[in-house]
Amino acid sequence: MSSFIISVLALVVTLGLLIAFHEFGHFWTARKLGVKVLRYSVGFGKPLLMRRSGPDQTEYVLAMIPLGGYVKMLDEREGEVAPEEQHRAFNRQTVWRRFAIVAAGPMFNFIFAILAFWLMYVIGVPGMKPIIGEVLPESPAAVAGFQTGDQITSINGHLTPTWSTARITLLDETLDADSVSVVVRGKDGQAQTLTLSVADIPAEKKQKNLFSHLGLAPARPLLPAVLGELKAGGAAEQAGLRSGDQVLSANGEPLADWMALVDVVRKNPGNSLQLEVERDGAVLNIGVTPAVTEQDGKSVGLIGAGVKPAGPPPPELAAEVQYPVFEAMGVATAKTWQLSVLTLRMIGKMFTGEVALKNLSGPITIATYAGYTASIGIGAFLYFLAVVSISLGVLNLLPVPLLDGGHLMYYLIEMIKGKPLSDAVQARMQHVGVAFLVLLMTLALYNDVARLVSGQ
Repeated sequence: MSSFIISVLALVVTLGLLIAFHEFGHFWTARKLGVKVLRYSVGFGKPLLMRRSGPDQTEYVLAMIPLGGYVKMLDEREGEVAPEEQHRAFNRQTVWRRFAIVAAGPMFNFIFAILAFWLMYVIGVPGMKPIIGEVLPESPAAVAGFQTGDQITSINGHLTPTWSTARITLLDETLDADSVSVVVRGKDGQAQTLTLSVADIPAEKKQKNLFSHLGLAPARPLLPAVLGELKAGGAAEQAGLRSGDQVLSANGEPLADWMALVDVVRKNPGNSLQLEVERDGAVLNIGVTPAVTEQDGKSVGLIGAGVKPAGPPPPELAAEVQYPVFEAMGVATAKTWQLSVLTLRMIGKMFTGEVALKNLSGPITIATYAGYTASIGIGAFLYFLAVVSISLGVLNLLPVPLLDGGHLMYYLIEMIKGKPLSDAVQARMQHVGVAFLVLLMTLALYNDVARLVSGQ
């Protein structure tokens, strides 16, 4: 199955699950508080499937456009309500009940994330031990005293069993700090505490590729320079390279592994490379010109080729994070809280300009990551679902009209004033909300297309 089909299917599953769970939060809470629900829809537009069920004959709908959903409740502002059912109308509920119904959607996103993390930790998460493979001279890591072979065991007291955990923890702990305390275990088994300075690294660079700016590179098993999937229309495909080709040399220089190939490609944007390639036992000479793209303000080369997936890492680098059923729930809750706060902090830094808006992602990027994680395994896909669910929960709580957070803002004002905002004021705020969301979606889609064109 092609990566495109996997990405599309994974995107549909991702959005379908998260939207259904979010809207179920509104639906379930409304029903529990006695509000009549007329429709529970996953998706917008023309219904593809619909059935009525229950004493209220609620419509359950699967609609054509899978980019959202809604729960329609009985409401006197949207039509005439029979006198005997007026007490079940949403607009007749106390402000606290309306607040609870609206807040339930984002809350269910966080609950979904906890459940996804819990299942992931119960199953077990394979990863790589945070063992340092390289320390660049005169880098912040070198100044702090890091050495090749050191294993990062904790950051500011938080345990780091894998590189994935170490990356998130380091970003979280350094985002608004000038230094961080890191405990490492050397090759001799002795532990020491190092103080790592990050004062000279802007938030934008911390968010993008913190370890490279610190001068740290993970220890990795050597991968042969064998091409995996090729980007359609990319420089590699246009040159006649194929998936499965092993690149032996570039411009006459032997390539020891995949990273050597990456290095030579990145250093030659727009320059022709003569590659010696082994294919089906035959050796071919193929010329390829890496495309030019901008990364961190520098021009680098890309040929649109991934590495052939390798097997599991060697035992000395492999790690697995797994917890008993009940302990996993506590770990999952803590992880959800950590990523929720981190997401909110990153959004705040986008508004202050400390993190560039080009980091916003839309459906194309989500589909790409959904397909990639789904192809890796259930653990990676569960992690991806949890992260996206947290992002949706945080985004929906922002005080923007049309979003759940906008309605919650109205209700908070109503609690303070003792009466709701006028319809005229709410209408004007809705217009502002529409403009903001259209701008946000346009920017996210533009970023997606820009990444696609640049091959990033």
